[in-house]
Amino acid sequence: MEITARLTANAEVKKVKGKEVVNFTVVINDSYKTKDGKKKELTTYINCSFWQSSKIAQYLTKSTVVTVTGRIDINSYKSKDGEFHAKLIFHTNRIKIISGGLEGTTIANRAGNTKVVVYKDGIEDLPF
Repeated sequence: MEITARLTANAEVKKVKGKEVVNFTVVINDSYKTKDGKKKELTTYINCSFWQSSKIAQYLTKSTVVTVTGRIDINSYKSKDGEFHAKLIFHTNRIKIISGGLEGTTIANRAGNTKVVVYKDGIEDLPF
């Protein structure tokens, strides 16, 4: 699945069981007209996690537009007060920065190796 959206805040790097994970949230705004002609606004927040490289975190800043590729999951839990909660989690395996941060940068995991791709004038430039 692929999603293009805007970051709501700067990405955070956390350690989980000795590995670093980059966590960030994106927002998707949508609208449609109801049967009676009224405009309805929808806002969806999606929490993303990226395990491939923490180096991308410095470029994932508030308002940066990214295209993320991966799979979506639902994290549901029961709070201490007995309430049930759920949130969308997007397990990201590829991030392309569309605007903001380092525009045109892609970070992905290819066959177990993290690869950074910088696009210049539509041509893929591999930084060796």
